[in-house]
Amino acid sequence: MRPALGRPARRMLTGLALAVLAGGCWALGAQPRGWWPLLPVGVAVLTVALHGQALRRRLIVGVVTGLVFYGSTLGWLTDFALVGYVGITVVESLMLAMAVGLVPTAGHGRWAGGWWALPAGLAVLDAAQTRFPFNGFPLPALVHSQVDGPFAWAAPIGGSLLVTAAAAAAGVGLAAIVLTAGRARLTVVGAAVLVAGLPPLVGAVVRTEPAGTLDTAVVQGGGPRGLRAVFTDPQNTTDRQFAVAEQITGTPDVVLLPETVISVDGSVAGSAGDARAAGLARSLDAAVVVGVVERQGPGFRNAAVLWSPDGRISGRYEKEHRVPFGEYLPARDLLERLTDLTALVPRDAIPGQGIAVLESSSGTLGVVISYEVLFADRVREAVLAGGEVVLVPTNAASYVTEDVPAIEVAGARMRALEFGRAVVQSAPTGYSVVVDPDGTVVSRSPLGDAALLRETVPLRTGLTPYAHTGDAPTFGLAVLALLIGPLRLRIGRAVR
Repeated sequence: MRPALGRPARRMLTGLALAVLAGGCWALGAQPRGWWPLLPVGVAVLTVALHGQALRRRLIVGVVTGLVFYGSTLGWLTDFALVGYVGITVVESLMLAMAVGLVPTAGHGRWAGGWWALPAGLAVLDAAQTRFPFNGFPLPALVHSQVDGPFAWAAPIGGSLLVTAAAAAAGVGLAAIVLTAGRARLTVVGAAVLVAGLPPLVGAVVRTEPAGTLDTAVVQGGGPRGLRAVFTDPQNTTDRQFAVAEQITGTPDVVLLPETVISVDGSVAGSAGDARAAGLARSLDAAVVVGVVERQGPGFRNAAVLWSPDGRISGRYEKEHRVPFGEYLPARDLLERLTDLTALVPRDAIPGQGIAVLESSSGTLGVVISYEVLFADRVREAVLAGGEVVLVPTNAASYVTEDVPAIEVAGARMRALEFGRAVVQSAPTGYSVVVDPDGTVVSRSPLGDAALLRETVPLRTGLTPYAHTGDAPTFGLAVLALLIGPLRLRIGRAVR
């Protein structure tokens, strides 16, 4: 007869089962589904799993939660490299484990300020993902599930970190109903309601100032999806995008074409692509923004170039935040000795410099390129420099599934909420979108097909509280919440 499991073993098995459930909730809530209630539900389940567990077991629970969540949502990486999928899944699972490992317990099922450590830890995790690994890899981030939920309204106050913390606080309140009783339940649930509810209520009344409108044409040329750039003919991409652009009627203020529409050796100035874009600008009497790749020696520059209505090149912004393993290879020399897959990224992008705006005849246009829309600091730079709208030329054509295009749309919507700016995104095979300053998707193209979006976009000036401060206040409060529990324990021991 098998001996019965002891209480610690049963608690551990229960914790692992709950970890799987929590990770599954988060995965189901992630884009492209965006089922926002599943983030707080997953946090509630994880809170129960962590309650009363020692540090080693909390770390194990965190790793299992991460393996389920990231293992389920990073599957699109297998289309590029299985090793990369495994590596990123493990790294991000360990980062999640470190976040939940910060939740302190005092033993015997009691928490030492641990209620608020989990929302704080998840906010810190979101911040860490925008910086590590590879200078940031927020794919996916927990906050992307929240763009259709009420907690997203915390974004103008404290950005995506506060949105994550508010949603997680709601989950903690749900867990407290199960784990506490009497006065303790009332205290924790009441505090959870305050933390989860107050920032969105305040954020919902934040408004930036109207500054006119912009008649915008967004071009999507369509074409095959799931092909790496090295296996495509750049001229075909150029022709498809301009074929749609040439269908534009009237005189829009701005025409936005996707990332990497024109590919040239050396400078775009004086090239056939320059002539084609200039001709389009003159024919429409409109500012035209086109994504340009300029090959230079062993590298290349990824730029958004502005042609003024008279056909002159009048501005450019070069992408600063590059895509790891897409636009450059970390440790290229080492990888070239280990695998032939480096041929898929034959050149490294040269990081751009300068401010993320284009000065047009219709006003100051903020601009970030593709991957950069997932990083609030890039959009904040554009807005602080006077950007009245944010343009996002992007290219997600190499992805087979809709996961990454949907994540980009979620990122665009979160940036719109954070900064009170309309966001206009153009992709060669979708999703192309127009997003209002309140995060509402006004227009979205289908995947793969040619499309032309024509919308009158509101221009805005003024700064949200988040635009003024960035992540620092929310990050500082999260760190303070993580320190409260250990400090209380230390002070209690000193008093005794």
